[in-house]
Amino acid sequence: MRWLTLYARSRQVPASLAAVVISVVAVWALARNGSGGPGPGDPRLPVLVLATGAMAASIGLSGQDLALDRTAAIRWVPRRAAHVLLCGVVVGAVLLAVQAMGESMATTAFVVRDSAGLMGLVALGAALSGALYAWTPPFAWLSFSFFAPPPTSAPMQVANWMLLPPGTAAGTWTAVVLAVTGTAAYAVAGPRR
Repeated sequence: MRWLTLYARSRQVPASLAAVVISVVAVWALARNGSGGPGPGDPRLPVLVLATGAMAASIGLSGQDLALDRTAAIRWVPRRAAHVLLCGVVVGAVLLAVQAMGESMATTAFVVRDSAGLMGLVALGAALSGALYAWTPPFAWLSFSFFAPPPTSAPMQVANWMLLPPGTAAGTWTAVVLAVTGTAAYAVAGPRR
């Protein structure tokens, strides 16, 4: 069990988890406030929570020394894939746990889809530009989604996949493609130097 503790510390898991919990509690408090903000059916608040959690988890996608990670005598592919999947589960679970205390912001299907897609996007960002900048793809996509025109065509549905209802095929397939592609790219290649 000592190796797991060392791994968690080297990947800054305590700091990431604290950032995820703080962001979820802050948004939950805003949703409970009822101060004329987005209504209960508005997906922007839960998407903001999930994206913030995924971006906070991105700091742990590389260790302190990339050369050491690449030369270690352990198989990194399953560990990297498990790390991304576990981060996605934790980000989604924290939001669902806070929702259980009162204010329901999103359905479980919505949370699962978006947390999987966002963690895949973060993992793809780590593989392409390194863990230091892995937060930029979800941030850019989220920013575009908030200001994009309504999703009336298929390309706009793909662009707005985070905000679509949970049964929408374009939203589900976009999240699945991002999750699988990002996790596979990060697991095989690791974070870029």
